[in-house]
Amino acid sequence: MTKYQGAQQHLEEHQYCWLITGVAGFIGSNLLEVLLKLNQRVVGLDNFSTGYMHNLNQVKERVGEQAWLNFSFIEGDICQLEDCRKACCKVDYVLHHAALGSVPRSIESPILTNENNISGFVNMLVASRDASVKRFVYAASSSTYGDHPDLPKVESMIGRPLSPYAVTKYVNELYAEVFSSCYGIESIGLRYFNVFGPRQDPNGAYAAVIPQWIAALIKGELLRINGDGETSRDFCYIENVIQVNILAALSNDPKAVNQVYNVALNEATSLNRLYEMIRSLLVKEFPYLKNHKPEYVAFREGDVRHSQADISKATRLLGYTPTHRIDKGLKQALDWYIAHVVT
Repeated sequence: MTKYQGAQQHLEEHQYCWLITGVAGFIGSNLLEVLLKLNQRVVGLDNFSTGYMHNLNQVKERVGEQAWLNFSFIEGDICQLEDCRKACCKVDYVLHHAALGSVPRSIESPILTNENNISGFVNMLVASRDASVKRFVYAASSSTYGDHPDLPKVESMIGRPLSPYAVTKYVNELYAEVFSSCYGIESIGLRYFNVFGPRQDPNGAYAAVIPQWIAALIKGELLRINGDGETSRDFCYIENVIQVNILAALSNDPKAVNQVYNVALNEATSLNRLYEMIRSLLVKEFPYLKNHKPEYVAFREGDVRHSQADISKATRLLGYTPTHRIDKGLKQALDWYIAHVVT
């Protein structure tokens, strides 16, 4: 039995109360679905700035009416301390995923990014401290590695940040560390590397590359690749992210707490390779993609050239064992997008 299987079994036998911030978003709604299926009580906080009610409705359909009774939703904002206090009341574990993502958005709106990702983060730490939660697990980011050249990325070696977003996510880690030393809060940061999966929004100027490309290909639209297509990323399917959140929350190893961990596969995939993988998986369903070609445009400001994670720390201390490589994750994600993207 893996550690994750053991954690799932433990949750099936013990009910806790979890708070998910950003619950109506991509990662938050997927965490909600799994926890409700494990008979956990969940409080969700979201202001719908980047999340959607239809994500919550889909979770309700998938888990059923009975499990849905264990969910309490608060429409609120992490930038408001009282909303954070209300959400943290009688909560055992916090999974903090409310934030303004996207490097380009942070370059365009640094003040708004700072307000949400730093001030909102501190509000959540204060509310969690005052509510005496068992553990505070939060979404960190691979952007923290900045201009550090070494691959794969190791948690202890970071460079200078390349965007306001990267600054905010690094400051999160510093604040979590300080709150641990000053107030005794147990926290774990998860540096996500290009997470993808069902319910990830394909629309808008700041959409992530995989849902954006899937939607464009399904619709037979023009698809743009930034740069020469040899930029690479360590793409991580949502099931792996759910696993590591639960392991981080429940770990009883003192050495595993108050740490940050890479969450990825330790596999680099170029944008050119990613495009061909998605196109080849869709071509049987959409034959017009046989002759589809992408358009290459300028490199994107603030982007790092290559990204790949060393995941040995998460494996060693948390028992993280990814179950989905990129090909398996893409196949499962495509089923959802084919059903939900209107052609």
